[in-house]
Amino acid sequence: MEGAKTVRNKQVLFRSFLTGAPTEENMQLRTAEAELRVPAGSGGVMVKNLFLSCDPYMRGRMREYYGSYIHPFQPGKVIEGFGVSKVIDSDNPNFNVDDIVYGITGWEEYSLILKVEGLRKIEISDIPLSYYLGLLGMPGFTAYAGFYEVCSPKKGELVFVSAASGAVGQLVGQLAKLNGCFVVGSAGSNLKVDILKNKLGFDEAFNYKDEPDLDLALKRYFPSGIDIYFENVGGRMLDAALLNMRPHGRIAVCGLVSQHGVSDPEGIRNLTCLIFKRIRMEGFLQSDYLHLFPQFLSKMAEYYRQGKIVYIEDIAEGLENAPKAFVGLFSGRNTGKQVVCISRD
Repeated sequence: MEGAKTVRNKQVLFRSFLTGAPTEENMQLRTAEAELRVPAGSGGVMVKNLFLSCDPYMRGRMREYYGSYIHPFQPGKVIEGFGVSKVIDSDNPNFNVDDIVYGITGWEEYSLILKVEGLRKIEISDIPLSYYLGLLGMPGFTAYAGFYEVCSPKKGELVFVSAASGAVGQLVGQLAKLNGCFVVGSAGSNLKVDILKNKLGFDEAFNYKDEPDLDLALKRYFPSGIDIYFENVGGRMLDAALLNMRPHGRIAVCGLVSQHGVSDPEGIRNLTCLIFKRIRMEGFLQSDYLHLFPQFLSKMAEYYRQGKIVYIEDIAEGLENAPKAFVGLFSGRNTGKQVVCISRD
């Protein structure tokens, strides 16, 4: 870019490692300067960020732990996560100025991306851009791969989804209904329960905060037991689900959001159910199934166009509100997929 200008660049920095639940104090707003030029020979792109994704897995990157599948954030550095961005300069033949892309970017207004292997161009123009952080992005693919590849569903099976109104859970439930299953979801407010039943098409739903005994709650909704449990919560919910699984049931362990904010996670007491009920419980990462991504993108986009899939977002406006939006994930403040809008231009 000839005569590239320098602009003020609002950023969100990671301040310090944590042990409990994240707080807004773990992040810091700063305004720096950015030169809107890609270094020659770098193969990178300069982007203007439009939408950023708030995802629970990012809590794991706030711990000083190097044994995970992804390295932790570094104190004093810009937080990074999935985003939708517009290319404003490129030194890579695969990306042109004005391309809209999605992938890992910085929590800032402008980002220089040198590792472009994970960037994808947005080719579909009839679906909202922010949906590439949910419905057609990592959460959507997590739901798709986890449900079809890990759960191996059969028509008529009984499916339970925890954190069912979240970015992943809302899609798992709808995919299960499309597959001919009976679906019950749990959520943390009566409003979310209403959305699950009346907007997302779940057969039943309940507010776990109103249930003093989760075992009895699940027995009420699944008197003959659960075939598939899509696990997003952990703790007491997982213990109760284990007691209610049917023989040869499947549990896809996608997340344990109830344990993200505690330094001493709860143990699970009912693991003997895995043995005598012959239950298969499996953790997974969506990245294990990337060979299925083109199939997923085509199917989910078509489901959306046909009105077979509804997607709910919770959009915070402005980068300055990103820390609050992220922290809210761990108290259930959001309804639907949490996104931060940086710019609509």
